[in-house]
Amino acid sequence: MYRIVKRIIDFLAALTLLILLAPILLPIVIILCFTGEREVFYFQKRIGYKQSTFDIWKFATMLKNSPNMGTGSLTLRNDPRVTRIGKFLRITKLNELPQIVNVLIGNMSLVGPRPQMKVDFDVYPEHVREKIYDVPPGITGIGSVIFRDEEKLLSETTLPPKEYYAKVIAPYKGELELWYQRNFSFGTDIKIIYLTVLVIFSPETDMPYRIFKDLPKRNF
Repeated sequence: MYRIVKRIIDFLAALTLLILLAPILLPIVIILCFTGEREVFYFQKRIGYKQSTFDIWKFATMLKNSPNMGTGSLTLRNDPRVTRIGKFLRITKLNELPQIVNVLIGNMSLVGPRPQMKVDFDVYPEHVREKIYDVPPGITGIGSVIFRDEEKLLSETTLPPKEYYAKVIAPYKGELELWYQRNFSFGTDIKIIYLTVLVIFSPETDMPYRIFKDLPKRNF
């Protein structure tokens, strides 16, 4: 029943958000048409519900061939593959707004585990891969909140970024997403949406651990 009601709420919320955010979305579309590589949207295959694949919508923020350049699927702070307008969109998370269309279609939810590229999904421990997408992926989720500034972590580590992601970020992010599945409810979703907004303005806050006192212990 929770999942049926959540899907109805997701659809109505996505439709409402598209209408309300049109004054923000349309100027971004126009700016992207005349900057960078003049690409507006970026479509990428992601792993979703029950490990099915789908195309995720994002505003284009990087060079077209970026997945085959540098650190591949991982983005670092001041990554040279990111365009100037793309840097602003990524910092403010405005680049994620087109995923409202994914929610409207039904292959994403407002809240859930972040959909990963296969190369990053394969880094998760096996027990995480088996269960992480037993719920639809989300625009935001507890993993997104905790790893609000993942680019900073990848940039500051002394390990190679891909190794740090595999050894530190992926295992903990996976445990966070499994925690969500054990605790999902409308109350949990509302708190995660609140925290998503909070960490944009205060990325160093410990509020997630104060609100959700039983989160898995940090490993970084």
